[in-house]
Amino acid sequence: MREHQHGTGGADGDSTRLAKRVAELQGCSRREAEWLVEGGHVQVDGQVSELPGARVQPGQAIVVAAGARAQEIPPVTLLLHKPTGWEAGLGQGPAGDPRHARGSGAPDAAALLEPATRYAGDSPPVRVLQRHFRQLECFTPLAAAASGLVVFTQDRRMARRLEEDIETLEQECVVTVEGRIAEGGLARLCQGLEFNGRPLPPAKVSWQSETRLRFAMKGIRPGQIPAMCEAVGLRATAIKRLRIGRVALAKLPEGQWRYLLPWERF
Repeated sequence: MREHQHGTGGADGDSTRLAKRVAELQGCSRREAEWLVEGGHVQVDGQVSELPGARVQPGQAIVVAAGARAQEIPPVTLLLHKPTGWEAGLGQGPAGDPRHARGSGAPDAAALLEPATRYAGDSPPVRVLQRHFRQLECFTPLAAAASGLVVFTQDRRMARRLEEDIETLEQECVVTVEGRIAEGGLARLCQGLEFNGRPLPPAKVSWQSETRLRFAMKGIRPGQIPAMCEAVGLRATAIKRLRIGRVALAKLPEGQWRYLLPWERF
């Protein structure tokens, strides 16, 4: 590690941005210095600082990890097992967008994304950085009453793909219901219902138990599954999304997240 220390202190007016100090000490560009800081390679008085704009005093010790390379941090995509009581991706998109659905005022599930809630079984050797939790967007809306798989991304290519393909990606949900299904109700769930004035595409719906239905269909929108159940005499009491396209919730515990693996595709 390279350590740099100047003086013994200074007034607040002498403070400067950490990235500027690192650039001066390392002889690199300001942008490269920001990458070093955001990459977790810089310590200030023995504590890692990932904020390029943090103010530092002349007397503070700045340490850059030995062998650290100034590289742009690639964008990430995070998969969250959203619990009920939190909503994701609602009230964000334009009219006609699935995310345009009005939120219930529940807290944003993005607040669950932090280093402490990373799934311990997450396998890629990815160093968790504060940068990974900034500028995340959700294109897989899920209402507060539902739980399950939600996707957050800061990757523009991934965001564009999800925005364009979310209506054609098959989603799988398990729904707990109560009540007595109407005559021919299962067939109607599979084909023939409408939601918000639009005919629904064919769905694959089957009983998993006496109180649980499995839905596999494209273009699921917030509120759609409860409305479908109500149309055939049932009431949905719990909804859990298990899969979006080819990416499954699998063993991800509720309230925890993991990184999308490089080879995973929706």
